[in-house]
Amino acid sequence: MNTIRVQGLEKTVSCLIQGSDFFTHEVYDKVCTVLDQFFAMGGNTIDTAFNYRGGQSEETIGRWMQERGNRKDVVILTKGAHHDATGPRVNPTAIASDLATSLGRLQTDYVDLYALHRDDVNIPVSVIIDALNEHIRAGRIIAIGASNWSHTRLQEANDYAAANGLTGFSFSSPNLSLAKPNEARWAGCISADTETCAWHEKTQLPLLSWSSQAGGFFTGNFAPDKLENAEMVRVYYSDANWERLRRAEELAKKKGVSPIQIALAYVLNQSFPSAALIGAQNKAEQESCLEGSQIKLSPEEVQWLENVQLV
Repeated sequence: MNTIRVQGLEKTVSCLIQGSDFFTHEVYDKVCTVLDQFFAMGGNTIDTAFNYRGGQSEETIGRWMQERGNRKDVVILTKGAHHDATGPRVNPTAIASDLATSLGRLQTDYVDLYALHRDDVNIPVSVIIDALNEHIRAGRIIAIGASNWSHTRLQEANDYAAANGLTGFSFSSPNLSLAKPNEARWAGCISADTETCAWHEKTQLPLLSWSSQAGGFFTGNFAPDKLENAEMVRVYYSDANWERLRRAEELAKKKGVSPIQIALAYVLNQSFPSAALIGAQNKAEQESCLEGSQIKLSPEEVQWLENVQLV
């Protein structure tokens, strides 16, 4: 499997990152099967978060690593400081609390990649970077990043870090997919737009995309007259996205692959380092993603897929 480099991390990061938001104790056998298969095909990075399945996602990953004795081979990406019913929680106290809990659940003393799950623009970047650097110095975190932060806030944070001899963000994890969202899928979410991608090209900061396959938009299960899935209709149904689907189908036919594999290849053939968080739940889905990750697209093909100008 192809890999990318994240500054500060000795291990490389697999271009496919196994998602775990369906991991629970009730389906632990499935968790083990999915993770065993993912690592057998060359993957090494697992995405989780403090709030996934009330903590069960991190707990099952921790149990699996203990049983396999493979912690040193695994790249853990977990996230914290998500907002709750009371509002934003991007502050030193919440970060420390969530991180400590996550480490306990994962049965480890460090996280390879730690991302802030949301942002709070009312908190100065200096406060956030200072807090995260304390955990880096203590060995609890190796590399830091942000999920759902604007590129302007990321730049501000990294400018502060550079000016003060601190470690800045070495990756970002917004949504990036061939289907462009009409609006945020969930409150506080950020999708990489043209300006964001241009910033990533300029800085070469790795982008780890969540919902990289747009909720299955390119599977063939959705059409303008299929309105049962209200969330998909709200987020992804647009004339421009139907044209992107048509183009993905056209290119897939030429290359002898599937449209959803083309959509995945789009994410992984950017002008900057990128990886895709995948929600594969069985071997067939994982193998499809692996095949998609190996498709090479030219810059012209990437541009043709995404740049839809409707008259």
